[in-house]
Amino acid sequence: MSCFTFLKVMMVLFNLFIVIGGGTLLGIGIWVAVDSVSFLKLFGPMSGTALQLVNVGYVLIALGAILFVLGFLGCCGAQKESKCLLITFFSLILIIFIIEVAAAVLALVYTSVAENILRGSLSKVLKDEYGKSSDVTTLWNTTMIELKCCGLFNYTDFDDSKYIAENPDTYPPPCCNGQLPCNSAQATKEKVEGCFPKLLKEIRKNANVVGGIAAGIGALEIAAMAVAMYLYCHLDEK
Repeated sequence: MSCFTFLKVMMVLFNLFIVIGGGTLLGIGIWVAVDSVSFLKLFGPMSGTALQLVNVGYVLIALGAILFVLGFLGCCGAQKESKCLLITFFSLILIIFIIEVAAAVLALVYTSVAENILRGSLSKVLKDEYGKSSDVTTLWNTTMIELKCCGLFNYTDFDDSKYIAENPDTYPPPCCNGQLPCNSAQATKEKVEGCFPKLLKEIRKNANVVGGIAAGIGALEIAAMAVAMYLYCHLDEK
């Protein structure tokens, strides 16, 4: 078997797995977006992470769709020996790789800025959606119960929120360690820590794992680009 044929077969198989994986993520994402409560019940131990504070369903849908398209392009490009599909596959992987590197550099350089942006977005969700959206309320309650925290930094983060407007001087039970009634006096007495510092601690604790996964993905992307370019350059010689 020639080197070209071997790389072609490996390219087809590799991208076939990507297509299957992308389709799986796409299906899970649709499930999470439609029924996030059932997803949280199934993966209860994971509900204490920062992932539950964003709409995981739409993230999985986007990621699954991207992987499916990339896998399809790579698989068909290699199988049909199409220079157009191969160069498209190479270009998309290159763009994603550049974006990932840029995001990693920005994350390292502007960590404090990223924390401020995250804090601002979570604060807005807490004030505008808690008590109004059942999904957001469930996610926040699960976070506060499992991490034994309250709000972003303390119970005052609920002040001026729609929840307090509808429930004057009444805070979620986790803000008072379950003591009822949970009013400002009780919350002040309990001094429950905010969720934001604990979430940052969780993120930093898993930073090495995330970094290792990112490095592995980057290596796979470089390998995929190298194989795609090799096949593209040697099609005319075949």
